[in-house]
Amino acid sequence: MQEREQDTHLIEGRHAVQEALRAGRNIEKLLVAKESEQSQSVRRVMALARDNGAVVQVVDNRKLDNMSATGHHQGVIAMGTPIQYVEPAEILKAAQETGRPPLIVALNEVTDPHNLGAILRTAEVMGAHGVVLPKHRSASLSPGTLRASAGAADHIPIARVTNLGAFLEEMKGEGLWITGAEMDGEPLNQCDLTGPMVLVVGGEAKGLGHVVKKSCDRVVSIPMAGKTGSLNASVACAILLYEIVRQRG
Repeated sequence: MQEREQDTHLIEGRHAVQEALRAGRNIEKLLVAKESEQSQSVRRVMALARDNGAVVQVVDNRKLDNMSATGHHQGVIAMGTPIQYVEPAEILKAAQETGRPPLIVALNEVTDPHNLGAILRTAEVMGAHGVVLPKHRSASLSPGTLRASAGAADHIPIARVTNLGAFLEEMKGEGLWITGAEMDGEPLNQCDLTGPMVLVVGGEAKGLGHVVKKSCDRVVSIPMAGKTGSLNASVACAILLYEIVRQRG
């Protein structure tokens, strides 16, 4: 199902709605399917929504089916304000204030909303300080992305930039190493990944763009023993982030 950009104010799925409420997102209304009203997990979401001042309305499941942009609403759809993007400088400043080496994930033409959502989830769990997206040729914070992020999009800062290459050069000037991920790079487990870093992950079809790759200080790869030869962008990002966190201890 093709997602509708104008529906980015919809949050679908029990966990995604619950995390949006916990993060303090302004939720105006929660719609609950009659068939799901008695579920314990749905009742917890309903109670949390009421505690946050949202209107809770029980409706026919067909209404949610007609509203849903993902086709997987799990009996709940919340209507609220969209997630606000931050400036890249805000991510860097917040990272520097933690006392830990900055770790920022930048995505180069990741266009699948489910991949973007999964990357946001992994980045948040692994302690990355933020995620940077290009304004063009990139998935957005659509209902599918938010559902796939399982609430992580409400807890990790996300920035959008007009020119990803210019952003990377700016981060170089701030002392961050720009580390791209490509199949022809140095083996990941043979690289020192403990310093301040922007990890750049390429899109599903083409990987890193030529200009973006030229901006990288180094390119790393994931050693693979199988015959498939490639990994999904979100899976690759998860492996890369795990190795970075492992090395940093």
